[in-house]
Amino acid sequence: MTNDTSFSLVVMGVAGCGKSSLGAALAQRLYFELIEGDDHHSQSNRDKMRQGIALTDADRAGWLVTLGALLARRPGGMVLTCSALRQSYRDRLRAASPGLRFVFLDITPEQARERVAARSAHFFNTALVDSQFATLESPVGEHGVLRLDASQPLPVLIDAATRWLAVSTADAEQEN
Repeated sequence: MTNDTSFSLVVMGVAGCGKSSLGAALAQRLYFELIEGDDHHSQSNRDKMRQGIALTDADRAGWLVTLGALLARRPGGMVLTCSALRQSYRDRLRAASPGLRFVFLDITPEQARERVAARSAHFFNTALVDSQFATLESPVGEHGVLRLDASQPLPVLIDAATRWLAVSTADAEQEN
C-alpha cells in the first residue's frame, strides 16, 4: 500500500496497548509521517502523569487542539498515535481530518499494567492505567474504526490493519 490516498490514521488505546509500535510500523508501510501524540503533551500534563495524577478533559483540551491542527496540515495522510479515549476526543480529531480512521488496540487492564511497568524511559505512571480504562469509551461500532486484540504479535496487527485500510480505502473510492 502506498501513499496515494487522502486519509489519516489514528492508532489508539490505553497506555501500554502498543500504539507506538504499531503506529511506527504502519507509517513505514503506508509511507506516511508518524506523529507521536505523547510528544505534544504540555509540560504540565507530563508532570501530572509522571506524578500519577490523571488528566482531565480540560487538561487534554489543548493537546487535542494541537493534534487536530497537525492532522489538518497533513491532508495527504499521516499516522497519529493518540489514546483518543473518549468519543468526544475522536470526534474533535475527525472534524480536523475528514475520512480519519482509527485502529483501536484493545487490551486488558492486567496486560496494560504489565506493559507500562516494563517501560523504562516514559513519563506515564503505572498508577494511571486504571484511570485510562475508567475514561475509555470504546470506539467499537463507530464509523471508520478497526478493533484489534493488542495481545496479538506485531506482524499480525500490521497485516490486519493494512488489509482493513486497503478495503476501506477501496470502499471510500467507490462511494465518490
